[in-house]
Amino acid sequence: QVQLVESGGGLVQAGGSLRLSCAASGRTFSINDMGWFRQGPGKERECVASITRNGGSTDAAHSVKGRFTISRDNAKNTVFLHMNSLKPEDTAIYFCAASSWSRSRLGIETYEYEYWGQGTQVTISV
Repeated sequence: QVQLVESGGGLVQAGGSLRLSCAASGRTFSINDMGWFRQGPGKERECVASITRNGGSTDAAHSVKGRFTISRDNAKNTVFLHMNSLKPEDTAIYFCAASSWSRSRLGIETYEYEYWGQGTQVTISV
């Protein structure tokens, strides 16, 4: 099993920045892809960004490209989401996810990840 704990959420004004962190523990050697998802009020959970095991490949949702960057430090079993130029529509609960499955492409769907954190609230004020 893998446990994931997110941190770094909070209340920020529009245009500001935040860095989310997700620390993994347990069977971390089994982790391949990792991702950040978010779920806004009344919305479905969506992938924000994902990253391969070695960090060599990343992907980000169109709505956050150029503003959000995902990175990981395998030595510390931590994945980060750097968020800049935040907008009110970025308000959501942000979840960290990890997958032990091997795939030919980067996972971007919720069903492609079997481990999930509890989430951290990000609120962007006007």
